[in-house]
Amino acid sequence: MGKGNHSEVTEFILSGLTDRPELQVPLFVVFLVIYGITLLGNGGMILLITNDPRLHTPMYFFLSNLSFCDLCISSIIAPKMLLNFLADRKSISYTACAVQMYLSIIFADVECLLLAVMAYDRYVAICNPLLYTVTMSRQHCKQLVAGVYAVGLVDSIIYTFCTFRLSFCSSNIINHFFCDDPALLVLSCSDTHINEIVMFAFVSCITGSSCVTVLLSYVYIISTILQIRSAEGRQKAFSTCTFHLTAVVIFFGTFLFMYLRPTSSYSMDRDKVTSVFYTLVIPMLNPFIYSLRNTEVKDALRKVMNKLLTNS
Repeated sequence: MGKGNHSEVTEFILSGLTDRPELQVPLFVVFLVIYGITLLGNGGMILLITNDPRLHTPMYFFLSNLSFCDLCISSIIAPKMLLNFLADRKSISYTACAVQMYLSIIFADVECLLLAVMAYDRYVAICNPLLYTVTMSRQHCKQLVAGVYAVGLVDSIIYTFCTFRLSFCSSNIINHFFCDDPALLVLSCSDTHINEIVMFAFVSCITGSSCVTVLLSYVYIISTILQIRSAEGRQKAFSTCTFHLTAVVIFFGTFLFMYLRPTSSYSMDRDKVTSVFYTLVIPMLNPFIYSLRNTEVKDALRKVMNKLLTNS
């Protein structure tokens, strides 16, 4: 970065989750386990969906993309976080900080929008089953996913540009475990009013449109399910939606709490804990949420395990 409107800062220091030395190794072990489970769970989900022809449907196509997104967002955050638990100097270069923020925003947006697309998919499947194969064609599914990534890329470019055009002259110590926008704005000695407006506008648009899509989809879904006369039919229809609703509530709850608040109420220590959930814990939980209550995934996993045991 050239100097100009920027400060002479060439690196930042990440303070991490805590500055207590006795907690560094235990936290390293905890988050290493979380990251390992995330890699195995999401990587396994992608391989399972790719290799089982019964799972080559729109719902599982979106789920495989969600698993890829969870893998990426964890891998953007966790390795540097784990390294810093054991490092004496928890530094990150100016450029690496910008790249980390850029990539984390892309995949946070993608996850948010993918959950909305998955709600729309369930709406079509339950409310218009006869048109499902036509409406959710393979081409249309690919277009939806491409659109989701395009929005994430554009949003992230604007976010990152607006943040790193600022001067950081008061301090280079980020009270966080990764380069997150709110934590960086606190360090700036420039006017951050425009950044706050941009952040609020984009988060409101992306999360707002996603929430509206999810809510409207489920209003129609529940209305349709209640009209099913068979109790078994109602239960089967509900079971296809409960895992998605669980993931939606956990993700949107933490994401909205994190970003849709004025900076006057910003508490860095509290928001670090919230960030742990949507960057590390939720990506670990999603494969279990989507598999434990899903008969097709459990059957596919059982088939793979039986095959492995037979070959051994």
